[in-house]
Amino acid sequence: MARSNIRVLALDLDGTLTNDEKIVTPRTRAALDAAAAQGVTIVLASGRPTAGILPLAKELGLDKKGGCVLAYNGGKIVDCVTGEALYQVQLGAEFVPELCEFAARQDVAILTYNSEGIVCERDQDVWANKECFTTKLPMLHVDDLASYVDYPICKMLITLDPARRDAVCAAGKEQFAGRIDLYPSSPFFIEAVPLGVAKDRSLAALLERMGLTRENLMACGDGLNDRSMISYAGVGVAMQNAEDAVKAVADYVTAADNNHDGVAEAIEKFILN
Repeated sequence: MARSNIRVLALDLDGTLTNDEKIVTPRTRAALDAAAAQGVTIVLASGRPTAGILPLAKELGLDKKGGCVLAYNGGKIVDCVTGEALYQVQLGAEFVPELCEFAARQDVAILTYNSEGIVCERDQDVWANKECFTTKLPMLHVDDLASYVDYPICKMLITLDPARRDAVCAAGKEQFAGRIDLYPSSPFFIEAVPLGVAKDRSLAALLERMGLTRENLMACGDGLNDRSMISYAGVGVAMQNAEDAVKAVADYVTAADNNHDGVAEAIEKFILN
């Protein structure tokens, strides 16, 4: 693996770049700064909405030195300097009421986002509120989510007890097969996104725009929604705390987890070495 080939570094946030307190530690920050100084473009690649990633991008200085936010699991890519949307795919409006109905039938919470924060009927739901902690966005109660959402969205998020995740996901995949994609992004989250939306596909569009190939990409992640970009990247890195199915497709598994600078370890090994 020719280390100097890496021009783009795609990083999942939760469970990868940030520790369990949702903080980027000093060693990891220093590694990111050093990579950026070598001309590497940093892409914060998350299932979070754009508004839930931009504050971290700013904290890391990507609005000054360049970088991108890949939000909604690949539904949208925004240039941190110009604010321009470089890539976007939206969820068909016809799926909103059907997804709300599905969640109600399964007796689980479902949410999406507006310009202020997270919108949800079950605003007291413990699993739904984990998205507030993750994104640092406020929870806003709406009485009828299906009729409230009369604007374009990139995804909906089903939140539930981890013990029910796989069964509910299987039921959702069956109902929506061939129309939209459903997949888990954490033990308690199931993403509902337009067909084909994934981190690898949007990164491929970004690389093409930059005149680069997958050989120029290093991607780090821990969750099932990171598998596509890890297997696609020239250097795919799974965190020590990653799910086994993610480690299985990685070129490298870090010795450290997200609480002990696993991302810094990977950057030092493959980019700064």
